[in-house]
Amino acid sequence: MNIKIFLKKNKYTYYLIRQMRKIQNYFIPNTLFNIAKFLRVSGLYKKGPYEKLKNIKDKHKGERCFIVATGPSLAIEDLEKLTNEVTFGMNSICLAFDETDWRPTYYGIQDENVFGRLEKQIESLDVECKFISNTIPKKVNLNLTENCYLFPMNMLNHNIPHKKYNTKFSDDPFAAVYNGYSITYSLIQIAVYMGFEKIYLLGADCNYSKDMKHHFKEYGLVDPSFLEAGNMMISAYNVAKNYADTNNIKIFNATRGGMLEVFQRVDLDEVLTENKRAELLELKTM
Repeated sequence: MNIKIFLKKNKYTYYLIRQMRKIQNYFIPNTLFNIAKFLRVSGLYKKGPYEKLKNIKDKHKGERCFIVATGPSLAIEDLEKLTNEVTFGMNSICLAFDETDWRPTYYGIQDENVFGRLEKQIESLDVECKFISNTIPKKVNLNLTENCYLFPMNMLNHNIPHKKYNTKFSDDPFAAVYNGYSITYSLIQIAVYMGFEKIYLLGADCNYSKDMKHHFKEYGLVDPSFLEAGNMMISAYNVAKNYADTNNIKIFNATRGGMLEVFQRVDLDEVLTENKRAELLELKTM
């Protein structure tokens, strides 16, 4: 008899094991995280790996940025159009660099499995900052270069089975970045901290179809929870929207297609055209 089936038949034993796992994977990690958070935010401990994050606070106050996700709707032509914009790339976006001269201003990653597949490409990235979750160096060897900025990821209860999707939104990544089931969500929190007031999402399809075409550039990794991944991310984006709406921040969805309807949809070409017009008008009035 399968041991899991056997344990489930004994409901008291099974309940005890579940509670022990909850303590091990939720209560203890979150308690330790909050203690460390208190020590660094209060200034009692100033030698941690997150101190550099203070240097980027409000670095782009009042500006706009594009967060480029890696959904299948993304096209090389889209990247070319973003050459003069402040952009965040992520995950497998580096696999497109042999097809375009575009490079992101910033890059983010939080999944150690993705990092393991793309380690060489990520290490050679020439960007201003590589935002890397602290969950990665805990599980893989990481060469932290000068442009690597670790951020403290609070996993909440996401490491244990949970029926209700939930997250929080942080405007201070030095204190915490809350897991929202995707690196895109983490980068939105970092972008807000950096002072961006208009954030455009591109390639955020939130559509993990059964044909297994889940990424702009496939790299042999499939999320085992892909059937629910879209709903999980959308639930987090609703939290981001609630924060943005009450803090005078605009988040737009410039993705071509996909399932994400939380944010106002905009056409990427129109957004870029309007920006060029505004720049020309400014030059004429100078």
